[in-house]
Amino acid sequence: MNKQKIKVLCVDDSALIRSVMTEIINSQPDMTVVGTAADPLVARELIKQTNPDVLTLDVEMPRMDGLEFLEKLMRLRPMPVLMVSSLTERGSEIAFTALELGAVDFVTKPKLGVRDGLLNYTEVIATKIRAAAAARLLPSRRSTAAKSLDAPPGEAPLRSPLLSTEKLIIIGASTGGTEAIRDVLQPLPSDSPAVMIAQHMPPGFTKSFAQRLDGLCRITVKEAEHGERVLPGHAYIAPGGYHLSLARSGANYVAHLDQEPPVNRHRPSIDVLFDSVAKHAGRNAIGVILTGMGKDGAEGLLRMKQAGAYTLAQDEASCVVFGMPREAIALGAANEIAPLSEMSRRVLAHLRSSFGERVNRV
Repeated sequence: MNKQKIKVLCVDDSALIRSVMTEIINSQPDMTVVGTAADPLVARELIKQTNPDVLTLDVEMPRMDGLEFLEKLMRLRPMPVLMVSSLTERGSEIAFTALELGAVDFVTKPKLGVRDGLLNYTEVIATKIRAAAAARLLPSRRSTAAKSLDAPPGEAPLRSPLLSTEKLIIIGASTGGTEAIRDVLQPLPSDSPAVMIAQHMPPGFTKSFAQRLDGLCRITVKEAEHGERVLPGHAYIAPGGYHLSLARSGANYVAHLDQEPPVNRHRPSIDVLFDSVAKHAGRNAIGVILTGMGKDGAEGLLRMKQAGAYTLAQDEASCVVFGMPREAIALGAANEIAPLSEMSRRVLAHLRSSFGERVNRV
């Protein structure tokens, strides 16, 4: 029996964008466009008529902007939404607000040559629609954007004895990862070990992502820069379009950036980061694999574990898409499986226990 095709409704005020999105989607054997709309009010009626599996939604539209429509939609008729955002500073800010409101992911409109540019994104768009169709809808995070920065219940902040340049927390994520990473970073105290992050994200968005997190966290969050020293109390995010690796310069850890070919179709690739950590940090690292489609990071997490690192995978119930954690768990790469709400606490608990073991050995 043939699998039912993914039904997609495209909402964009540009007739050209609607036409090209229709062409891209209908070229895929497993999906079909069931309607297009030039504004949210028309889209509202088409949703009732066609019951789509995924909505692609432009941000800037007449009569009602995309964010206002998204907020109402996720409150009244939750469904997987893929935002279509312009590649500008404002566009990136809007994209992250949309993710807070419950959108699954976003794609970018090219600045020039819209038709050819979008057609070049065919594989990316199709992959993101498949991920959205398989996504678990989670509550809107907008109301929690300014949530408390207190440490998890029952946990005291880390103290200076743990302020170590040796310990590292390494995180990989994809679809659903922007909000998941925030949930992991926010409870970390200012004396946290350094954090390195590979999140699948296009160029032009990671700087805004880092700035957004920096305003919400005790630790400093920034885009990684090539050759900079990796320091406690900081989180370093792989810039879009670059692989991030851990390297050594004498006794110090440093960030290494390069534009070598994509790995597992991604640049940044989580496997590239995890492999470098397995090589240079071994048992001094804690590896965390979060929500995302595909298998990037699964083998790298296994290599981290084999090198002595402690490894955690997000559980299925709290993932937007369980693909990457599932692959890691299947390989036996995770020492522990944890819900997102517990991830920071488990990481800090392991740091405390490993510090206690070190003190006892001394």
